[in-house]
Formats: sequence, structure tokens, C-alpha cells
Amino acid sequence: MIDNQGLISACSAIGAGLAVIAGIGPGIGQGIAAGYGASAVGRNPGAKGDIMSTMLLGQAVAETTGLYGLVVALLLMFVKPFKA
Repeated sequence: MIDNQGLISACSAIGAGLAVIAGIGPGIGQGIAAGYGASAVGRNPGAKGDIMSTMLLGQAVAETTGLYGLVVALLLMFVKPFKA
């Protein structure tokens, strides 16, 4: 028989696992952005500074989604506000 605390812990672990999956999207997006940035620098080496700064800014914005997922997962795993 599962008590209330066990159910809350199990649901927290499942939710944390789902939240960590949010890191897949930013990883794929950053890889694509880096690939296109490298090809753009290869086509126009004179614009390397502009291309790199734009690419890095876009990657920083994309990474926030993964970091939010990590924070949610850590909160679900280590902060247990619903103790029975």
C-alpha cells in the first residue's frame, strides 16, 4: 500500500524526469546554430565577429529553457513542501 508521502515522492521523481527532458531541445538547437554559424564563417570570414556574437547570443537565449527544466527538476527532487 502506498501512503501519501510515497505517492508524492514518486510523482516528484516522475515530474523531475520529465523536466530534465527539456534539455534535449536546447541541445539540438545549439548544435544546429553552431553548424550554421561555422558554415557562415566559412562563406564569409570577414564577418566572423558579427556571426559569432549573434550565434552566441542565440545560444544563450536557447539555453535558458534547459536551465529552467534543470531548476524545476532540482526543486521537485530536493524540496518536498507536501510532507504528510
